[in-house]
Amino acid sequence: MSHTKTDPDAVRIALAQMRVQPDAAANLQAAVRMLEQAAVQGARLVCLPELFRTPYFCQTQEAANFSLAEPIPSPALDVIAAAARRLTLVVICPVFERRAPGVYHNTAVVFDADGAQCGLYRKLHIPDDPHFNEKFYFTPGDLGVRAFDTAVGRIAVLICWDQWFPEAARLAALQGAFITFYPTAIGWLPAEKTLHGETQREAWRTVQRGHAIANGMYVATVNRVGFEPAPDGRAGIEFWGSSFVADPLGTLIADAPDDADVLLCADISPVRVERVRQEWPFLRDRRGDAYADLTRTFG
Repeated sequence: MSHTKTDPDAVRIALAQMRVQPDAAANLQAAVRMLEQAAVQGARLVCLPELFRTPYFCQTQEAANFSLAEPIPSPALDVIAAAARRLTLVVICPVFERRAPGVYHNTAVVFDADGAQCGLYRKLHIPDDPHFNEKFYFTPGDLGVRAFDTAVGRIAVLICWDQWFPEAARLAALQGAFITFYPTAIGWLPAEKTLHGETQREAWRTVQRGHAIANGMYVATVNRVGFEPAPDGRAGIEFWGSSFVADPLGTLIADAPDDADVLLCADISPVRVERVRQEWPFLRDRRGDAYADLTRTFG
């Protein structure tokens, strides 16, 4: 079945692949401009990248960076909500959430097309790697995997490191989502790019395309782009862009370059999800009764 705009049930989505500037206000303005551009292009939903308001501060461990966090709601989120309402867009807006003194989350807020908040998702899986010191900043999410009913249908949101965990994608499908969005901040360390760069990026693409196939749903991933130096003088991160949308058979139906700000649009079809699942009924043939050991760390 075609999944182009000729399908009466098709929904146009847009991924805002952005180069992040040091000025948080400028990044917010850039995001609003991309929302406006998406509306002109007929999109009904836009997903912004992970932590798009600031450079990727997790390259170092600095207590001063906690001042970048904001509560929910906040003035910046009010700007996004107003744009969603004005443009009649569903918007997935990542935020560095200040929940309470000493409790911070890597969060995505979902705004419906009337600007109302559908809910929020807090990143479950928190990495701790060179230049990705997220455990220093973020408390693991406590809301589980959630799906949100929006003007475009039921969607799920996971964040970046969640991409590598098939259990999270499966739970999104079991919540009834026909598409899962992954706002992301991932890239190459300069010392590794020549030897491992393409392998790393292909593994990233492949595992997410696998989630699309195994769950018979769309997967949409939006990354930031551009080089961001580390504040402590070490070589930084070259964010590899490469935002994409995969259909329920894992086929890339939209794919962004690795070095440019791009509004990536794709037309997706809930009906296609149902038809693929009819032919490949993985959800029918699951054996939930046999999976109890999945709750164990190992063994």
